Amino acid sequence: MGADAKTAMKVEMTDAAAKRIARILSGEPGKTALRVSVEGGGCSGFSYKFDLVDNRNDDDVAIEKDGATILIDDLSLVYMGGSVIDFVDDLMGQSFQIRNPNAVASCGCGTSFSI
Repeated sequence: MGADAKTAMKVEMTDAAAKRIARILSGEPGKTALRVSVEGGGCSGFSYKFDLVDNRNDDDVAIEKDGATILIDDLSLVYMGGSVIDFVDDLMGQSFQIRNPNAVASCGCGTSFSI
């Protein structure tokens, strides 16, 4: 895989997401990371799934920042390359949001997208 391909596969987390993940993990004994994965289904074709986990798989890519760890498996990374994971706290509520440059459509729930 060339340098351009590796850069395209990179996923970033914002400071706000790192802060929120670290706070959530501090209140969950035994949990060490937030796993973000892509699954088939949802109203637009694919959906994001968020889970607190206590283990790392061999094919996981780990994104670490300020005491927070996000794990993404190889298959999900194919769909998420170039994305930014953020945590938003506004009038609409609090949520993790993924800005995915590969998604050509998404739905109002913010967790479903199509490529």
